Amino acid sequence: MRIFISTGEVSGDLQGSLLIKALQRQAAATGLTLEIIALGGDKMAEAGAKILGNTSGIGSMGLIESLPYVIPTLRVQRQAIAHLKKNPPDLVVLIDYMGPNLGIGTFMKENLPDVPVAYYIAPQEWVWSMSFQNTNRIVGFTDKLLAIFPEEARYYQQNGAKVSWVGHPLIDRMANAPSRETAREKLGVKEAEIAIPTERFAIALLPASRHQELKYLLPIIFQAAQNIQSKLPNVHFWIPLSLEIFRQPIEKAIQDYGLQATIVSGQQQEVLAAADFAITKSGTVNLELALLNVPQVVVYRLHPLTAWIARHILKGSIPFASPVNLVVMREIVPEFLQEQATAENITQAAMELLLNPEKRQQTFTNYQEMRHCLGELGVCDRTAKEILAMKK
Repeated sequence: MRIFISTGEVSGDLQGSLLIKALQRQAAATGLTLEIIALGGDKMAEAGAKILGNTSGIGSMGLIESLPYVIPTLRVQRQAIAHLKKNPPDLVVLIDYMGPNLGIGTFMKENLPDVPVAYYIAPQEWVWSMSFQNTNRIVGFTDKLLAIFPEEARYYQQNGAKVSWVGHPLIDRMANAPSRETAREKLGVKEAEIAIPTERFAIALLPASRHQELKYLLPIIFQAAQNIQSKLPNVHFWIPLSLEIFRQPIEKAIQDYGLQATIVSGQQQEVLAAADFAITKSGTVNLELALLNVPQVVVYRLHPLTAWIARHILKGSIPFASPVNLVVMREIVPEFLQEQATAENITQAAMELLLNPEKRQQTFTNYQEMRHCLGELGVCDRTAKEILAMKK
């Protein structure tokens, strides 16, 4: 069976790789051979996909921020459509990545209507939809929508999609996450000089998985880190790299802000599991931290013009930015967006979560509640079974 998968950005590459492994497991159990062609990244390639175009670095949030990616996005979308014309697959799986995937899905409906299309991790129209245009397009070309959030499933079902709620794939990924002790030991064993002494606070900093975030988030997160370091001299910061090209600007920022910090490549899960606390951009990593029971403060900023257009022209508003809060639709981790995203606000919230035992305990209790809304183990295999069953 030939399957075409389309996704982008760092998180899409991770989710795509987990799905590919599950597809291969399920196919092997039934004696089926898979050929997987994909838009994705290195993780998907390692999982066994032939990568048609590397999209892990193509992505942005916001209107102004997306301008540099218009041409690369159109190029990769055309490349995908040209491939689909010449090599019609048996199945198409779209993962998040709304811009290109809307074009690919529309092409499939108009030109290859007999090829089933699954949308796994649908665009978050259920959070910030300002019109039903995109929702209607997604519902129109999707044969089955595989939702990871209960609210996502409800929204798309109400708007006419055939939906299965499969649960969140991080449930599977985090099932094998190291304990705090093991993670600290691993980080220490690999490089003795960066071992985490038990008497120090270990704080994870996660400023960027997109280029725009280096500009808008890194300075305020690092300023907050500098403030915390002045109050807690025994703190050490850990920064897992999402993309290797971010190493140089992050190294320079560590020097500029005088942080006691270590950059780690390829061991993000260990860094998160080892942390006492995290200051992080909004994204999937918030859920990873919650599942590891690590208190966190979430930050996000867009270009001021993007924010102004969204508020005053598009009249948009979002209940929350962090998926941790979105799952339960209330604030269980502090999040600071746009003008509220200041080093002072981050520092104040961080100090409370670091030093107030009651506040930390309340966070752990809230995390437990959130965990129950993410589904049961076996998400990726359930999803793979649903996808393979779609072949006509």
